[in-house]
Amino acid sequence: MNVEEILTGVKNGSLTVTEARDKIRYLPYEDLQYAMIDYHRELRTGCPEVVYGAGKTVGQVRGIVANMRKNGSENILLTRATPEMFEAVREIYPQARHHSIPRLIVVEEKPFPKNRGIILVATGGTSDMSVAEEAALTAEFLGNHVERLFDVGVAGLHRVLSHLDKIKQASVLIVVAGMEGALASVIGGLTDKPVIAVPTSVGYGANFGGLSALLSMLNSCASGVGVVNIDNGYGAGYLANSINKLNGIAA
Repeated sequence: MNVEEILTGVKNGSLTVTEARDKIRYLPYEDLQYAMIDYHRELRTGCPEVVYGAGKTVGQVRGIVANMRKNGSENILLTRATPEMFEAVREIYPQARHHSIPRLIVVEEKPFPKNRGIILVATGGTSDMSVAEEAALTAEFLGNHVERLFDVGVAGLHRVLSHLDKIKQASVLIVVAGMEGALASVIGGLTDKPVIAVPTSVGYGANFGGLSALLSMLNSCASGVGVVNIDNGYGAGYLANSINKLNGIAA
């Protein structure tokens, strides 16, 4: 059933407005052969389709973004992007911003309404910042106030303990750490709010590309700690938004 058929159904009474809305949630998408762009994802989930840049050519990214522009997309997030991809996107959206450390491209023509509450992003070390910034910028893109607390790992616990006020004020916390990933358990034991743990691939040989941090976080003895995949800052930022928006829109 296409949009015209749905509208006809509403007019002749065979569909209620609620039924029509539910059907429209799954329409439309556009087939570019190398990509099928889902234009009603924001209607269904609250977030437009995000473009994952890794593995795509510059030409494919240009084609996807040009099609999104043609269909009226006002907010675009492109992850794991290269400088060459940014140049291609900027030809279509001159106001696009490139964040080189987390490898994000952001277009915001009509920013999302601001949610109440604070999302706090903390890292074990400075080397975790690329993943942490991917999480923080994703959450900001989706309409959240984000605060950052970098380089407060367990090698110097006094550093994180000196910021208990920030930890207590946060509605959701994202904890990004490599090595053994212990920071998530420490912060999880200091707050009654949900903690999203992000293991990173930072570490020496026995870190196994983030596997040791992942297993430590999965085995955390602190309650209220959930874990996303290794280096998945975007997933953490998205999940934090889903939790934080339950607080409602800021006045």
